[in-house]
Amino acid sequence: MTTTTGTTTDTATDATMDTAAARIAAATAAVVRLFDGCLRSLDDRGAFDGTWAAAFFTEDATASTPAGDVRGREAVAANVRGAMGLFDRTVHVGSDYLVDVDGDRATLRGDQLSVHVLAGDGGLFVSGGRAENEFVRTAGGRRLSRADPRVAWTRGNPPVLP
Repeated sequence: MTTTTGTTTDTATDATMDTAAARIAAATAAVVRLFDGCLRSLDDRGAFDGTWAAAFFTEDATASTPAGDVRGREAVAANVRGAMGLFDRTVHVGSDYLVDVDGDRATLRGDQLSVHVLAGDGGLFVSGGRAENEFVRTAGGRRLSRADPRVAWTRGNPPVLP
């Protein structure tokens, strides 16, 4: 034990708390970086194939989107590929994240704003709402095990889903 100006501090406990806080901070940063990277990848207009999906999702991931409810990494990729094919350009913005870390698992809730330029006629479709996501730690780092954008409002004409 050390004493500083009349206060006793357990340095072993402080070190343990510092280490735990550092692990939580690192996990929180990894979750936010992965989710922001996933949103950015939508706007980068990639292939949305198995390689793309493996970078962001677990093998058994689920997603509940306006384009449908799916289970499994390949199904998530197909869902995203089909939905993104409805747009010429997009901008997805996430903010105001609340991240809770519990060991190998984490949740991220936050605001999401999505701006879409419709394929063909170039009309604008905007949606806003909340992102509700779950993450797990894998050998490759944190990955989404559940991705559920919850649309609260829209503006413009939505695309016709296949």
